[in-house]
Amino acid sequence: MSTSPHDSAWRQLVPPLTLGLAILIAVADQATKWAVLDALRPGERVAVTDFFNLVLTFNRGVAFGLLASDYWWKPYLLAAIALAIVTGLLIWLRSQGHLLPRFASGLIVGGAIGNVIDRFRQPGVVDFLDFHLAGYHWPAFNLADCAIVVGVALLLLDGLFTPASKR
Repeated sequence: MSTSPHDSAWRQLVPPLTLGLAILIAVADQATKWAVLDALRPGERVAVTDFFNLVLTFNRGVAFGLLASDYWWKPYLLAAIALAIVTGLLIWLRSQGHLLPRFASGLIVGGAIGNVIDRFRQPGVVDFLDFHLAGYHWPAFNLADCAIVVGVALLLLDGLFTPASKR
């Protein structure tokens, strides 16, 4: 089986590890959201432990509900920003030779795609993981958010602790 120059360019732009992990994260994110949407009503809270609840919320804004106004064009703008960041990340990834940035980028891309899908299929991004302690609740979040945070943390650690000669 031969590969075309287009296939080779695609693999260089999006390495198989990054693409595979991104697909896995996006599918897992959508599956968990589907399960929560099927099981809970908006605002319903189910105590799982003394410090963790499941709660169905829709984030119409960005992180922590910022920019949560209701304009018809906002999902398009936020999706365009997310996709622009993903594109920039994938272009930057071409210059990275080792595994950690490819892995981290897969997490970020998959999480971003999972949340972009919500912007067009739901009233907002589906959040349902609710951690609390002593009456304080961290804003609810989802699997995509976790993947993005872990991916960004890995990129920061890579940038801080990997010698430039190995990058």
